[in-house]
Amino acid sequence: LVPLSLSPRTKQPIRIKEFVKRKNMGTLVGHVAPGFGFFVIGLWHLLNHIKLHAINPNSYKSLPWFPTSRLKYTELFLIMAGSSMSVAMELFIGPNRHQPFDPDGTIPSYHLRNFEHSNISMTFFVYAAFALILDRVGPKAQHGLTQLLGALAFSQQLLLFHLHSTDHMGVEGQYHWLLQLVIFVSLLTTLMGIGNPKSFLISFVRSLSISFQGVWLMVMGVMLWTPEFIPKDCYMNLEDGHQVVRCRGAESLERAKSLVNIEFSWYLIGVTIFAMLLYLALIKFYGEKDEYESLAKFEDHEEETDEDVEAQKKSKVNESKSFIYLGKGSASMDMER
Repeated sequence: LVPLSLSPRTKQPIRIKEFVKRKNMGTLVGHVAPGFGFFVIGLWHLLNHIKLHAINPNSYKSLPWFPTSRLKYTELFLIMAGSSMSVAMELFIGPNRHQPFDPDGTIPSYHLRNFEHSNISMTFFVYAAFALILDRVGPKAQHGLTQLLGALAFSQQLLLFHLHSTDHMGVEGQYHWLLQLVIFVSLLTTLMGIGNPKSFLISFVRSLSISFQGVWLMVMGVMLWTPEFIPKDCYMNLEDGHQVVRCRGAESLERAKSLVNIEFSWYLIGVTIFAMLLYLALIKFYGEKDEYESLAKFEDHEEETDEDVEAQKKSKVNESKSFIYLGKGSASMDMER
């Protein structure tokens, strides 16, 4: 096994096998897994909002979550399952002793970030659980309360990433700072959606921001914890039980941060292009389908109208014939008299 670096604190080499096995939020898997979840949920919302708006542009009303045809609460169940797995990974599976506390019952400093990440997951679990309960009960304020719970989850996420125990001055801190911008957009659009449920643009931006959160989390996991992608003059270092990217000087650090900013810009452009192409494709598909259905209904209506006209003509002819017949009958009766 080849050591990746030597920690100045522990004087222990970080080995590749140890690197691969770490699966908490400070590793590749710990970022890619939740990132994929955010990406799927955001894309699911984006598809459904575009479809809903394409079919009903005049009567569009956003939904905080979307049911599926087979199992209505699939989305909420997936959020609760993913959140539960994240909490279990952070607090029980990831730690060496399979629990996050010291022998004296206190929280060690190197497990603070585990509690921070698990709190985010627990908040999303609360959102999904009460969204399901509210749908079952069906109160009048269901839409607003569900959106408020979503806003609370994003607020918790933004707060904990902003006050993260991880070093904000390094390369990872730059990734986190840019992530906070995307989370803020998700929070803002969720709050705006409470009072504007008929605004398609608010729902569109909200869904796109959730999906972009997932993309950026996955990018963060790959770029920060894959040795081949670490910026030049930077290296992996083991600090307080977590692997951190460190640079050899101020110039190297600034260069690494600039690369992160450029990377963020590229992905932002790419996600925007993808969203617009998806919108145009779905609008064309569902718009043509809706237009075809409207044309078919119009033709059916015309056929029904033609049939009604023909029926009216026939009834008039029959009435006229019966009138003539009655006239002839009355005339013959008069002649007999």
